[in-house]
Amino acid sequence: MSDETEEVEGEVDDDFVAVDAEEIEAPVEVAKTNLSKRRTIDNLLEERRLQRQLADYDFDL
Repeated sequence: MSDETEEVEGEVDDDFVAVDAEEIEAPVEVAKTNLSKRRTIDNLLEERRLQRQLADYDFDL
């Protein structure tokens, strides 16, 4: 049992690769752009939903 644990730990250490700070910055910018796009889409969908609710509302009370 302990042999298996040691093998797994050894594999994890072998797969580790150091990454430069410059390489990390690009995905962060992409993530921010994607998040911004997602928020814009969510806002548009919310506006559409509210417009449908408003259109369905019976004003002749």
